[in-house]
Amino acid sequence: MSKSIFGQKKYTSNSEDQWLSVSDLMAGLMIVFLFISIVLMRDAVIERDKIKEIAASYKDNKVQIYNALIKEFKKDLIVWDAEINKKDLSFNFKSPDVLFDIGKSSLKEQFKFILNDFFPRYLNVIAKFKGSVEEIRIEGHTSSQWAGSISGDQAYFKNMNLSQDRTRAVLAYIYNIDHVIDDRAWIKSNIAAVGYSSSKLIIIDGIEDSHRSRRVIFRLITNSETQIMKIIGH
Repeated sequence: MSKSIFGQKKYTSNSEDQWLSVSDLMAGLMIVFLFISIVLMRDAVIERDKIKEIAASYKDNKVQIYNALIKEFKKDLIVWDAEINKKDLSFNFKSPDVLFDIGKSSLKEQFKFILNDFFPRYLNVIAKFKGSVEEIRIEGHTSSQWAGSISGDQAYFKNMNLSQDRTRAVLAYIYNIDHVIDDRAWIKSNIAAVGYSSSKLIIIDGIEDSHRSRRVIFRLITNSETQIMKIIGH
């Protein structure tokens, strides 16, 4: 049965009910998607806050380590011609005349004397922060020069071998210092010797400072990056 309204027929059917059912379904799906988005956003905020917390803790920890190193070695830095970099926690021995003879990897007696004093005290400072230490990296750096008429590439690789030999010599020497015998297991697990050749030259006013480029650095690497990666990849 149909009725005419202003000359048109009105039909009753199930179409309106069907459209209402589809609308209800879409509304339900939107609520589900909204709920999922809220959960994901909440997880992202929690993860971000954890990373910010670790970053803040890392920054504070770096300051504490730097201050502890300065407190321990402040009086020695001038005598050793050394410096401590607050930004990357590197302990830089800057005087090549004290470290090695040119082109040689054997430690000079004065450098051995310095290491005998420096390294046990250095470990004592680091011991308070071992939970934050990823690695101690002994870095060997050279100038770009090499005696004789050779190319820049040849000089680079000869200096690479030299810098690696020097850092291994430093590691071997400190490993055998009497006062750190009890720390040998930790040294083997956490201290590495790396030669950089002339890849990180000291440049002053656009000119290589060949004297300062020849240096040895003890660089402390914290595990903050590892902790952040654990959060990201959990």
